[in-house]
Amino acid sequence: MDRRLIWAIVLMMLIALAPSFLFKKSPASRRAGGSADSVSSATATAPSGIAGDTTRGAVALPEAPLARPGGPPGRLPADTVLVASPLYTYGVSTRGGRLVRASLTKYESMAVGEKKQPAQLIKPGLSLHELTLISGADTIRLADWDFTPSTENLDVGQAPGTLTLSGAHDGRRAELTYSFRPDDYQIAVSGQIHGVGPTGGLLLIGLGNGIRNTEADSVDNQRALGVVTKQEGSKVTNFASLKPGETTTLSGPFEWVAVKSKYFVAAVLAFDSAQQLSGATATALPTTEKHPTQAEVQLGLPVSANGTFGYALYIGPMEYSRLGKIGHDFDDVNPYGWPGFRVMVRFFAAPVRWLLVRMHGTLRIPYGIVLVLFGIMVRLILWPLNQKGMRASMKMQAIQPRLKELQEKHKENPEKLNQEMFKLYREEGVNPLGGCWPVLLPWPVLLALFVVFQYSIELRGASFLWLPDLSRPDPFFVLPALMGLSMFALSKVGQIGMEPNPQMKMMLYFMPVMMTVLFVNFASGLNLYYAVSNTVSIPQQWYLAKERLRAKAAPPPPAKSKK
Repeated sequence: MDRRLIWAIVLMMLIALAPSFLFKKSPASRRAGGSADSVSSATATAPSGIAGDTTRGAVALPEAPLARPGGPPGRLPADTVLVASPLYTYGVSTRGGRLVRASLTKYESMAVGEKKQPAQLIKPGLSLHELTLISGADTIRLADWDFTPSTENLDVGQAPGTLTLSGAHDGRRAELTYSFRPDDYQIAVSGQIHGVGPTGGLLLIGLGNGIRNTEADSVDNQRALGVVTKQEGSKVTNFASLKPGETTTLSGPFEWVAVKSKYFVAAVLAFDSAQQLSGATATALPTTEKHPTQAEVQLGLPVSANGTFGYALYIGPMEYSRLGKIGHDFDDVNPYGWPGFRVMVRFFAAPVRWLLVRMHGTLRIPYGIVLVLFGIMVRLILWPLNQKGMRASMKMQAIQPRLKELQEKHKENPEKLNQEMFKLYREEGVNPLGGCWPVLLPWPVLLALFVVFQYSIELRGASFLWLPDLSRPDPFFVLPALMGLSMFALSKVGQIGMEPNPQMKMMLYFMPVMMTVLFVNFASGLNLYYAVSNTVSIPQQWYLAKERLRAKAAPPPPAKSKK
């Protein structure tokens, strides 16, 4: 039974963790990206069908070529308005009102060659928030217009500020207004395009082709790239699931649409039910790699006949608490867990993340110390249940000889065997599943920590002793080795006083080796917690092992008299 239980637990963990490496989201229905017929048809029908079809999410987004700001890569255009606060520096180009810079002051880039520099989310030479209006048969590229800004630079360090851009082209006029706050990464956007027409139009909002790499492990960061949409629930379409050169159409209406990396996100938030996003498209760019890592993302927003529109941008970190305050399930832009496991994993992961962050902020101690204290705390909380479970396991060991006698006696009659076994359990007060608790109880917390280290930006870059980043593997493999040794010591102590069992002896050596190999590429913080948890459990195992030895040395109780 012990061997089957251990293998079952190992398999459950492998099944739970495998999706983070193997799971690929199945792409939505695709349309050929370069079809002239689909472009002309969508362009012709979108404006006239907005009032009815948009609410049903049936409007197809026409494809519009995405313009690129001029100038050499890595240099800001001369006509860039810098907006600075303690949290960020955004750059807004006067050409099209695009965002050409999003530098986060409180988050360092960990990409090779960029250490100690603020994380920059927009790729050099590219931009976010490129606007195109589809009105009747006209395609009006606001992204190419030259706008006049209300100020050359804007400092919102102490109070909110507003940037207004005005432009005109071919007899049409447009105004864009950006409102910034010093303590938030949200940007309120409003505007008006004059001369839209009586049937209204469709505003295409470009979110670029992905968040710029900010991580030392660029492959892991690319694995997280995707577009997330919110309808009744959030849905992630990974860039890796797209086919190069093809366009995936995501039907709305959506409350928000976001492009994300592992830790950062750029999103359009349209919470007004009267003017939600009608849909989105994602076109994977050609690549020589196995899976796409870039995809042009465009969103559709209905524009009324008077040409007014409004929504919000969020360009910043995926801080769970900050996203949660925005509401509309925006904190699910970075889902905790994987489809099929998400509800269960989030049930444990969300409170664990909250507690770690709260301990770090309240006690003002490094996250490494937080994990040590957390490991001790979890074991102390589980101590009574572990004690009860281990004693139940000792009782099961004590009645093993009698169980073997019953198995020999009734081996030809399984039904009778089960009856006699349960009768024996009742007489001796033994719960056959009671010994599972010591093994099962720590696993939900361990799985929750795996997810927390995988997705929580609060732990990104947290160093401890020789570890440069608790969210990444130990570069010297010290902690996985300590974790394996602590697991071996815990199992070794737990077998003191038990009857020799070849199977258990094999598991004593096999399990620590297997778990060490499995954990070697996991976050070093996870290994730290598991090593501490195992080490703290050793005294309890030692105490119960001594109790087992005393019970074996004690004289047997007198036989019950039969009347």
